[in-house]
Formats: sequence, C-alpha cells, structure tokens
Amino acid sequence: MPYRLYQEEKQKAVNILNDIKVKLYSRGWFPATSGNLSYKLHDDPLYFAITSSGRDKGTVTHEDVIFVDKEAKPIEKTKLKPSAETKIHSQIYQKTDAGCIIHIHTVNNNFVSSVFFDEGFVPLKDMEMIKALDIWEENAYIKVPIIENFFDLDKLAEEAGKAINPSVPGLLVKNHGIYAWGKDEFEAKRHIEAFEFMFEHMKNMIIFRGTKNIFQEE
Repeated sequence: MPYRLYQEEKQKAVNILNDIKVKLYSRGWFPATSGNLSYKLHDDPLYFAITSSGRDKGTVTHEDVIFVDKEAKPIEKTKLKPSAETKIHSQIYQKTDAGCIIHIHTVNNNFVSSVFFDEGFVPLKDMEMIKALDIWEENAYIKVPIIENFFDLDKLAEEAGKAINPSVPGLLVKNHGIYAWGKDEFEAKRHIEAFEFMFEHMKNMIIFRGTKNIFQEE
C-alpha cells in the first residue's frame, strides 16, 4: 500500500523550501528562475517535495511545490511541471542519507567545474571551510565530482548516480551548477554555503596566481 502523505507534513515541506529559496535568492544564487530545491518526506517508498520548473525563486508561494515519487512522477494531480532535473534529486536520495537537496547556478561553481573538468573533480584542500562539510580530518583533501552537462536528462541523471560520493555532499555539473545535500535543511544550506565559499576562494586564487596547480594534490 502506498504511503499516505498528510497535509501537515506536505505543508512543512513547502514552508522549508520557501524559507531556503528566499534566503538563497537574496544572495543571487537563483538567477533567471534557475536552480531547484527538494525535501524528502519518506524513504521507502521514496517521496519528496521539489520546486516546480520556471518559477521565480524570490517569490514566497505555496503553489509551486510538487510531490513526486522515486521515478520523479507526481503522486497527486497537479498542473505544475516538475523540474527537469528531478531524477537527479531522486538519485541523490537513493544513494545518500540526504533529507534535503539544493541545486544552484553561480559564476563560481561554473568556473571551477570548467577549470577542473578534465580531472573529473574539484580538489579541495588546506581550507578551514572543509569542516563545514562534516569532514573532520587533519590535512583533509577531498574531491568534488564533476560530470558532463548532458542534454539528455535521463543520461544526466544516470551519470550523476554513478558519480555520487556519499562522503562528499556535493556534485558539480560542468558549466551548469552544483547539487549539495544534507540530512536536513540546515545541513544542506550549510554545505552549499561552504562549497560556494571555497569555490570563490579557488576562483580568485587561480586568477591571481594564473594557475590551478596550487590546488592539486602533492
């Protein structure tokens, strides 16, 4: 029997997504209606709430969230269109302990995804902000996966599923954006802020030094 979603928990998901999107919109992280956010409601079967496609993220409304299943299909009648990247969210929920996912497009994450694409990952090291990803290791060195920005969204979701590293809460799509996640909305927001801080630092250092080698593993 399918799990029944109650109005109270659906409203909670809508409120959480509205709160996050308005805060991040104010930072310029959802230009031109880009990006999407989701919040998991149930594990087995998988149900989650996700923002619909083509809506202004700076507007607070209770009418632009869709509830979908594991296959990214709406579980109730709606006139709204699910985000084109809903299947990527599904892959992340299936392969990690994520409870909330944030996807944004910024100049900084586009820059680093392009610069380091040939390596297949963005290397992060010698940065205090790595701790904000819940990675508490001395001299921590982590790799944020990068995948090609396939036009075929089924292919994109498939490649995203292959590239996800559960120990690193982020995935970059070349010249597109980043998906970051956490066990809840607070953690997901902290992770996206940490990634963007480190990406901006990397961009500035690469431009200043004229080389990306300063970030490579020795």
